[in-house]
This record gives sequence, structure tokens and C-alpha cells, in this order.
Amino acid sequence: MSLYNMVNSANAAAPQSNAASRIPPRSQIAPEFKWRLEDIFADDGVWEREHASLSAEKDKLASFRGKLADSAAILLECLRTRDDIISRCQNVYVYAKMRRDEDNAIGEYQAYADMALSLYTEVSAICSFIAPELLRADRATIESYIAENEGLSVYAHYIGDLFRQRGHILSDREEEILALAGEPLNSADDIYTMLTCADMKFPDIKDESGNDAELSEGRYIRYLENPDRGVRERAFNGMYGTYAGFRNTIAASLSASIKKDKFLSGVRKYGSSIEMSLDENNIPIALYDRLIETIDANLGLFGRYLRLRKRALGLSELRMFDLYVPIVSKPERVITYDQAKEYVCKGLAPLGAVYTDDMKKAFADGWIDVYENANKTNGAYCWGSYLSHPYVLLNYQSRLNDVLTLAHELGHAMHSYYTNKTQAFINSDKKIFVAEVASTVNESLLIEHLIKCASDRSEKAYLLNLLLESIRGTLFRQTMFAEFERIVHGKMKEGAALTPDVFSSIYKGLVDKYFASEVSVNPEIAMEWARIPHFYTAFYVYQYATGISAAMSITRRIKSEGAPAVDRYLRFLAGGGGDYPLELLRGAGVDYSTPEPVEGAMRAFEEALNELENLI
Repeated sequence: MSLYNMVNSANAAAPQSNAASRIPPRSQIAPEFKWRLEDIFADDGVWEREHASLSAEKDKLASFRGKLADSAAILLECLRTRDDIISRCQNVYVYAKMRRDEDNAIGEYQAYADMALSLYTEVSAICSFIAPELLRADRATIESYIAENEGLSVYAHYIGDLFRQRGHILSDREEEILALAGEPLNSADDIYTMLTCADMKFPDIKDESGNDAELSEGRYIRYLENPDRGVRERAFNGMYGTYAGFRNTIAASLSASIKKDKFLSGVRKYGSSIEMSLDENNIPIALYDRLIETIDANLGLFGRYLRLRKRALGLSELRMFDLYVPIVSKPERVITYDQAKEYVCKGLAPLGAVYTDDMKKAFADGWIDVYENANKTNGAYCWGSYLSHPYVLLNYQSRLNDVLTLAHELGHAMHSYYTNKTQAFINSDKKIFVAEVASTVNESLLIEHLIKCASDRSEKAYLLNLLLESIRGTLFRQTMFAEFERIVHGKMKEGAALTPDVFSSIYKGLVDKYFASEVSVNPEIAMEWARIPHFYTAFYVYQYATGISAAMSITRRIKSEGAPAVDRYLRFLAGGGGDYPLELLRGAGVDYSTPEPVEGAMRAFEEALNELENLI
């Protein structure tokens, strides 16, 4: 069914679909559009009892100290005990944090999240002796235990990876100190979240009819997609004017996070923060650098797309607030949540009936929190624990981009679902490098499905523009973020002070490099670094770029090979953390020892651009 032949009706339970309305309190969101955290703990009382039980049980882990090399049986009992307690702590923390995310202004759940994090920190400190003690043992002895005891076989990759990182694992006491310091060391992220999600308030702006409309992070892109250029400019200025008012606080919090990474990399005997971060996934720094180099080499292609955007919009100059409005005019359409689910199911049909049937559990079984409400955490994510099904947080605004976000987060959910069904807890932790692949495969398949079903040239052009925007936002934009991180962490390593002006100057320089050939760059964009929460998880964002490149490669194989490629892909989804990310991807047909995955994505971008140029 064509996108624009769908029924144009708003969902009565979604008052936020009207951009001029007020953001509702959570009590006004219908239950069927809320996730079901009761599947983790039936109520807060059960959570409190589990928290108390874990607080009492955690100390039994210390009884294994000094005994791990005595026998295979003792080693296995210790590792299983640790996994049981940590997986339950994870459950406690996930519930508390997601309750807080429902409404960040509720003090009770702020306290729950703090209690859960403190417990997790204590348990991590108690467990911290395990890695150093294993590494002091004779490696041949430990490997003989794995060979003779079937129960230890699931720990083979984990233990082998420990020995790989032997030079960066410290003494028992040093590891314990670092574990205990985890909560204060990570406080910058919490401070930033509370500032931007609970305390920071944005101004009302005038909509295209002259009415007051509430500006929020959840609605910001919607305003930037508005055909009325005045609305776009007012939203842009309101957003960055608000962040500029907190520039000193946000710069201090981001600088503190970068200092934390510098401290940890030094303590763990790495040459830099980036080396420490990438080594966790066994990723060579050369891959990170090659990504930036490949994108830099294709900025001319990016400029060509910006020229097409300016020409299609009929503008004498392109500004930063003109980058999201569709360049092919279409009437505003409301896509209800039920319609979004239908799109996603049809678009992901190439992944087979098993995948789509499993995915429908997310819709039927309370996995998804759909709509924006007051004080809800911004954006979208997929989360959960090993002991729970996955959960998805959305701030659904009834736009096509929200449909793509739904598909994206369901990709994460299905990755976790298949991993947790297949892997033991120790191998269930998917490395960040592969975490964005499944989500982007879903997006790619959905966009290609919509393009194929387009009813006319105009609709096809609109969807091709959407595809190009997806690549722009995920490959070009995230690589620009990655370059920003490489620069600011490098300056911290050199001892430079990271002030608001330094952050803004570096960021503005990168925006100029990417955009200034075709865009009259608004100076306010220099504050955009303050809006990027992923900077608090250092060297995360480059994996969006590698993820979309890998996903586009996998999508091409699924289209050309069919079932064999789907089977390889489903094995990849079930692999979890049972092997190194580059090996898991190689099994799915993606080889990152060469620039080919990123260059292939550039070819796909150029092909779509050629087609769009011909249509417009």
C-alpha cells in the first residue's frame, strides 16, 4: 500500500500529534501505549525486596577469593554465582532507570535509580578480584579446566579475552578501587541528563498560523521539517539559544566526562582514551581513522547533495535550519501508530516469517512505550536485562521519521531477543560495534520497501530524499561527531582546557568543513555539541557510521541472495558477545579489514542521489 494512500486519521490517544498542543502528563497516556515494566517486577514492593535480597547475598562472592585456580568446579561455581547476582542487579537497575525515564521529575524513581546503581557498583567491586586472580594463574591450567569441564565452555571466549587484555588489568585492590569509583566517575552523564531532561525548559515559538507552540527536544526535528521557513528558524534559534544559556554547565559536565576517560586510560596503561575504548571490542584504531578518511574523501559527493537540496527548495542560500525539511513537497500526513506497525511488518518481510512473527511480540506484549509525556526522557532507545524481554522507549510524533525510529529500535530489540535466547549471560553482552547493525538493517529494508511501493514520481522522490537523509544523518553526521571526539579527547590528552569556547570553536570548524561549501552556516550551530548525549559514552558514535555501512552491505546480500543471506544474518543476531565484533560481521559477509563497507555505502548514496536528481 502506498504511504500516501493510507488513512489520514490521527490517533485519539496521541494528543501530542498536534504540534501546537501541550505535552500531556503521563497519566493521560492510555495504558496500551505504555511499556509493561510489571513484567520485570510486579510492583515497587517486589523491586524493593529483590534489592534487599541482593544486598544481603552479594558478599558470598568474596568467599571465592584466592580459590579460583584450585579446581574447575570452584571456578565454575564462582562464575555462575557472579552471573546470577549481576544479572539480577541488572534487572533491578533496568527497572529503576526505566521508571525514572517515564517521568524524570518523580523523586522516588530518582532515588530507586541511585540505589540500584550503588548496589551494582558494590557488586562490581566485590567481583573485581576475579579477572586479576585468573590472570595470575597459569594460563595452561585454566585452559585445561575449560577443556575438562563442559560447564566452563561458555566462558572460553570471556577468559580468552581476559588474557588478551592482560596488560591492562590491574591488581585485585586496584580493580576494586576502580569499581567502587564507577558511580562518581560516571556522574557527569547523570548531571547532563537531569539538566537537559528535567530542568532545562525551552521557549514557546510561533507556529505557521501564529499560535504559540511548545518547543521540546522531542518536537524539534518536526519543526525543522516544517515547510514554513520562519517556523524552522524560530525553532532553531529557540533550541540553541536555550543551550547557549547553559553553555558553561554543559561544558563542565562534558569536560568532566572526558577527564574520566583520560584518567581511566592512563590507569589502565593505554596510550589514549580512544585506544582504551576501541580495545574493548578488539577494534584497531586504523579502522576509526580510515572511516574519517573515507568520508573526508567523499565530501564532494555530500556537497553535491546539498546543492540539490538548495536548488530543489528554491533558496538563494541554504541555512542550517533548512537541512531537514523535505525537498519534495508533500501534504502533511499523520501516520497513526497502528499504521506504523503495519509498515514495519511489511517492510521487514524479507527477513522471513520467523523474524516478523517474533517481532510482533513487541507490539502485543508491552515492550514499547510509545508517546511523549511531560518529563519523559528524550529520544528513543531499546534496553532491558538478560532476565527480561527487551523494551523500547519512543517519543512517537506520528511522522514517517517516527516509523523509521520504530523499525530501528525494534532491530535492537530483536538483536537482544535472539542473543538472549541463544547465549549464556556471559556472552549476552553485545559489543557496541555491532549494536547498530540490526537497527540499521531494519531501517534500510523499510525505506527500500517504501520506495518500491511508491505510487508516483513525486512520492518516490520524497522517499529517495528520506534515504539520502538517513545516510546523511547516520554516516556523514556521525562521522563528523566521531572526528569531534577524536579532536577533543586528543586536546585533553595534551593538557588543554576544554572550555565552552574551545568546544564551540572545534565544532564550528567541523561544521564548516562539512557544510560551508554549500551552506551559509548559522553561528548558533557552534553549540550543537551540547545537545549530543552520546558524547558521554566516549567513541560510541562512530559505530553508527560503521553500523549503517555494514547494514547496507547485509541488506544488499539479503536482496540478491535471499534465504542464505537471511540465515547468515540471523546467526549474526544470535551471536551476541560470543565472538569479537569483526569476526561476527565477517560471518555475515562484511569485512572491515578493508574500506569496502564504507565505500560501498558511498556508492549506494551516489546511486540514490543520481536517481533523485533525475526525478527532480
